[in-house]
Amino acid sequence: MAKRKARGSAGRHPDVPSAAQRYEAGRKLRTKVPRSRHAEWEPSSRRDPMGLIIESNATRVQELVPIRYGRMALSPFAFYRGAAALMAYDLKDTRVSGINAQICGDAHLSNFGLFGTPERRIIFDVNDFDETRRGPWEWDVKRLAASCFIAARGNGARRRPSRGVAQASVAAYRDEMQTMAKLGYVDIWYTWLDLRRALEIVPRSYFMAARDRKRQAIHRTYSHGLPGFVVHKKKGLQIQDERPLIVHLDDAERARRLELDIIHYRDTLEPDRQTLLNRYHLVDLATKVVGVGSVGTRCYVALFLGRDDRDSLLLQIKEAQASVLERYLGKSRYANHGERVVNGQRLMQAASDIFLGWARGLRHDYYVRQLRDEKYSAAVQAMGMRDLIDYAELCGRALARAHARSGDSAEIAGYLGRGETFDRALAAFAETYGEQNESDYAALLHAIKTRRIKATLDL
Repeated sequence: MAKRKARGSAGRHPDVPSAAQRYEAGRKLRTKVPRSRHAEWEPSSRRDPMGLIIESNATRVQELVPIRYGRMALSPFAFYRGAAALMAYDLKDTRVSGINAQICGDAHLSNFGLFGTPERRIIFDVNDFDETRRGPWEWDVKRLAASCFIAARGNGARRRPSRGVAQASVAAYRDEMQTMAKLGYVDIWYTWLDLRRALEIVPRSYFMAARDRKRQAIHRTYSHGLPGFVVHKKKGLQIQDERPLIVHLDDAERARRLELDIIHYRDTLEPDRQTLLNRYHLVDLATKVVGVGSVGTRCYVALFLGRDDRDSLLLQIKEAQASVLERYLGKSRYANHGERVVNGQRLMQAASDIFLGWARGLRHDYYVRQLRDEKYSAAVQAMGMRDLIDYAELCGRALARAHARSGDSAEIAGYLGRGETFDRALAAFAETYGEQNESDYAALLHAIKTRRIKATLDL
């Protein structure tokens, strides 16, 4: 009788590589793609940057596109925030290790922040997933590093200190990934950067604002405070028009279809959350322009009431278009892009909104979430250098945790190593790409000046 193959001393199945073996496999990938090669990026084969941005606006609401251009024209960092499609094109030919994870696709500094969990903890994490899909983890880290350099330059820093901010974010990512590589899969899943932990890293100015914002958020949650655009009228609570940013739908049939989409969205929630949402009834609905990169996508805000006017719920219904990464990484396995966004968010975030779900409209896909749920985003362009470095490190750590939830943390850690080779390479990449971003930003301003495009300043 054949002997059964012995298991390892820790009970590990013999056919499953150990963490040490996966770490070594990652280390061996350096031979295939040396970490220093990540410094490289050549813009010589690039297409017209404005052509790519104009193309990315083809499926957006055309009357809102000038607002998008106006917001992008405010600064090189604002331009970078709206140019995810441009960077996706630029990253497609860069070297990668071959290790994939669920990636954000738009991991710049302003797409991280504090928010409330279902347990009412305040945590820090990635908070934008419109472009999410599975892909090379390096793409997210490069977008984060470049945003650090661009933000630092925009805040008045010279090139060398700006490289230092980018390098600090990557070093924090590498350090956190080394920590994640030592944890079990369930332990990784249950790790988060809560407010107490964030205080050890986050800039004091950010914390002070966040602390005040937290008080306001608690007031909203328990005292039923409302944002300024929700007002009391004769018929009760209603959304106030603030043209062109908040506008009621003037097409009754379109509003009716959207209400049906909201009803169908309920089916994507867990049964207990469906029960909770069913206690609320829809009282008002309007379009609402948000962000920089998102301007022009169809976005709505829905006001629900429960027991009375003090028991309100605001949901954001946001169009989910194809990810800018899809052209280079292949089509999403999800037929509905709202489902792609929601599942990507659930994979990457330590905790997600209890009302997070998706819907399919007659012509468009949507995802749905609370508009305000103890959220706070940092004013990156108002930070001093010390604060910016601290904040960049915090974002690097949060991104590593997000990647470790779906990627092989041991293999990524093995590839990164414990030295600064990868950090320095990405700092060099960030500087090169920051220079390209300056050139692309100038192209936008030139396109506005020569009337190739129309820009509207709404802020």
